[in-house]
Formats: sequence, C-alpha cells, structure tokens
Amino acid sequence: MAILYCHRLTAAHTGLGSEHEHPDRPPPRSQHAPIPDTRRHPRGSGDHPRRPVAPTTAAAAQGLSFRPLHYNINGYNWGGYAATGSGFTSVSASWTEPNATCNSTNDLYAPWVGIDGYGTSTVEQTGVATDCSSGSPVDQAWYEMYPANPVYLSQSSYPVSAGNVINASVTYAGSNRYTLKLTNSSRGWTYTTTKSLSSGQRASAEVIIESPTGAYPNFGTLNFSSATVNGKSLGSFNPVALDPSNGAYEARTSGLGSSGTSFSETFLQE
Repeated sequence: MAILYCHRLTAAHTGLGSEHEHPDRPPPRSQHAPIPDTRRHPRGSGDHPRRPVAPTTAAAAQGLSFRPLHYNINGYNWGGYAATGSGFTSVSASWTEPNATCNSTNDLYAPWVGIDGYGTSTVEQTGVATDCSSGSPVDQAWYEMYPANPVYLSQSSYPVSAGNVINASVTYAGSNRYTLKLTNSSRGWTYTTTKSLSSGQRASAEVIIESPTGAYPNFGTLNFSSATVNGKSLGSFNPVALDPSNGAYEARTSGLGSSGTSFSETFLQE
C-alpha cells in the first residue's frame, strides 16, 4: 500500500487550534519523487520486497504517516507487539515520555496504541510524536484514522514533555465508530474523540514505537505498562514481537513481563 502524505511536526505548530490537520499539505504524489509500491507488503503474501531506503533529510521525510512499511517479525519501522486475529474492540497502554536526544533533523518517532494496521489497510491510533526537524526534540500528541491524515493536538492546550506519564487507548464503539483517548496525567489533561471508519476490519491491535522516516532519536529506554487488549493482558493474545530496523536493528523489543502487560523498547542506533 502507498504511504499517506502528512506534515511532520514542527515547533511552529504551537498555538494552533485544539485539533487540526496542517493546512499546508504536500502536493499530489505525482509532483514528488515516486514511492515504490513495495513499501508495504501483506504478511504472508510471498517474498518480501526490497527494503525501502529511508529519507535522508527532514524535507524528504515530509508526508510520511505513522504506518508500517512491512509486515514481518523484522518490524522495519515498527517495534513492539501486534496481536492478530479478529474482533478486536480495545487496546490501551501507558508509558513515561522519554527524554530524547536528536541525532539528526531526520529523526522522528512515536509510541502509540492502535487497532488494525498489521496486515490491514486502515489504522485507528493515537500517541505522542517526537520530531527533530527543528534540531531539537519537539513532542506533540496526535491521532490518526488512516486513510485520513493525522491530526495533531495543540501544544498549548495539550502539552507533552519528557517525563510526562501518558495513557493511550483506542476503543471500538460500535457502528464503525472508534473512540481515541489520550491522557497526560502529569499535566492533568485528557483528550477524547470519536471518529467513524467504515473500512476498519479490527483484525489486529498494537502497542508500538514507530519511526516513519526510519530514523530514531536516542530515546534511551521506553517502558510500556498496563498494556491490554480487549480488557485482557496483551500477552494473553500471543502477540507478534517486532524489532525496528533500517539496514541494522535500531531498537530492541524486550520480552513481555510476567503479567503480560509490560515490555520495554531500548534504543540501539538511529
């Protein structure tokens, strides 16, 4: 599947409305360098395509969405756990936002939770992105109902910074509606929205870190906790473990804790 164009986060977004899609969207794909159709490949559908090369500049990275390039134990730009099956109705997890260090202006990553996306053409997800295009890490809350563009929350109304405790959840509300909820307990805010998506299959549920650019800032170790799917421990679904890579592994996904609700992601390289 093709990757949706969306704007990367920048410090200039501060002060925009309580939720927004960036007004300056990139031009149609025909005006950009072509993106190979092999960027996404359904799990189990045959030989894996050639690995796409990550953009080398922040400008080249504009338009990348928080979605997987590949479906494989090698997670490519995904790290974490994906539960697979059918009838998924909820996923949630908590984490403390790391104090990331930028290696380059191409670095961009996000911890998030979501339904669908692992082997399906939609993703219903929410989390926090850390963007280095300004040269310094900028954290911003967001949600996405792919194939719609991501929506970034106002940094003034919904601030996020290193050390903040975040809880994210996505819940199927029936009649093709999904409730996306993000709470920053350190700052005392909660954002909730319910969106419709008729094409969602509810065939997977994920707790993930992701770099759309294939370049991670140094986030040290990120610990996910209270990870549940359909109200049960993530581990009870025997989820697929994914390690992100871009020519070499960029982070390491730990095993699940004894309760099946916790794991860590440890940065290895950009």
